[in-house]
Amino acid sequence: MLPIARGIYGGLVNITRNSRGAIHTASGFRCKAETSTSTDEKDAESTEVDGDDSSSSSAPDAKDRSKIIPVETSMRYLKSAAYKQTYGEDFVWTQYRRNHKGMYAPRKTRKTCIRQNRITTGNPCPICRDEYLVLDYRNTELLEQFISPHNGDVLSYSKTGLCQKSHLRLRVAVQQARDSGYLTYDVPFREYDYSEYYGQQQKQKA
Repeated sequence: MLPIARGIYGGLVNITRNSRGAIHTASGFRCKAETSTSTDEKDAESTEVDGDDSSSSSAPDAKDRSKIIPVETSMRYLKSAAYKQTYGEDFVWTQYRRNHKGMYAPRKTRKTCIRQNRITTGNPCPICRDEYLVLDYRNTELLEQFISPHNGDVLSYSKTGLCQKSHLRLRVAVQQARDSGYLTYDVPFREYDYSEYYGQQQKQKA
């Protein structure tokens, strides 16, 4: 009976070993399948992310001001339907409101809205926020919006909301337009006492 028992025990041990090997093999196949599936999913996700990045990179950057807009394009823009839809019949600075702390606005506006060819503020001034508004002495239709109709002076930045840099460029463009004859302005009338002048002439003749 002892050899028979040993044979039965040995057979059971072999069956157990074979079943364990089959279990390990099946688990290995399952791990490989899960690994390959997760790798495929990661590749698909990375492809989708790359696609999103490419689509976002192709979209124009609203804060980029490195592109130079010709003054002729700006002059056509002021007569276009897009300009009428954006501003209507108002001036470009009429609907603009400054962001500031407290109840009262600071006396001066910010120094500039654009640094290193990019808008660095959340509320740029009326000129800096629209890249097609080019301050040039030939663009008289835009310059006249910043000139007072009563005395011909350039409106203050506290009224128009322009930053200091844009206001300086505006004053330079207005002066160039007047010197070049693109803008007319009134020369102030001065009264002279001609009796004093003629009196000096008579004394010189005598």
